[in-house]
Amino acid sequence: MNTTTDFEGKTALITGASSGIGAATAELFARRGAALLLHYNTRKADIEATVCRIREAGGTAELFQADLGTREGMRGLIGQVEGRAIDMLINNAGSLVRRTRVLEFTEEIWDQVFTLNVTSAFFLAQAVLRGMAERQSGVVVNLSSIAARNGGGVGALAYSSAKAAVSTMTKGLAKEFAPKGIRVNAVSPGTIDNNFHRQFSTEQMLNAVKAATPMGRLGTSEEVAEVIAFLCSDGARFIQGQVIEINGGMLMV
Repeated sequence: MNTTTDFEGKTALITGASSGIGAATAELFARRGAALLLHYNTRKADIEATVCRIREAGGTAELFQADLGTREGMRGLIGQVEGRAIDMLINNAGSLVRRTRVLEFTEEIWDQVFTLNVTSAFFLAQAVLRGMAERQSGVVVNLSSIAARNGGGVGALAYSSAKAAVSTMTKGLAKEFAPKGIRVNAVSPGTIDNNFHRQFSTEQMLNAVKAATPMGRLGTSEEVAEVIAFLCSDGARFIQGQVIEINGGMLMV
């Protein structure tokens, strides 16, 4: 177990923290000493269980509920955290919402996917970056996806397009804010063994991914959380504008 406390005295805002990668990141950051601001949408029981584990381990966490798939929810969360001294922002919230083939898309579904995965991440970053720029320090880690590079599976076009936008956004933010002492990077998970993929993928699809992955298995939320923590640490102090692929060798770049 990692007993490093290098995040002590720092505050991290993590979106989509009720389960999966977000919850694993929250628990890891708590063990490393960070004070946590945790966002969730509908999974109240899950986020409360995560907070319980954090507090049992001696950590602290505040909860913020918002539907980041809507402009109203996005603005609501920004209003709740704006002005807080946030040292690390993890833009983890995201979903493909539901698998939709091209000819079945509506404007509403397309807009929901982009608002959740890209628009809310950008404007939340904008709000947090103001304070980071004043303090001349801070870290932002965005969540992209292997889908941003390979187009995703059938029915995931809006999601893969949104995640490609996240990857590009990461580089643009990094260029602008690097001179202000702020680092912006992204992680790009492959197929991770968590609720996200159990919700949107069949067992047959997951087995096919395993077969196509050189390491022969799916990833874990904890493995992604470890990379996020590294990017927020001093060990990554010269890493800027990168999208780190975490996929067991399924995609090599």
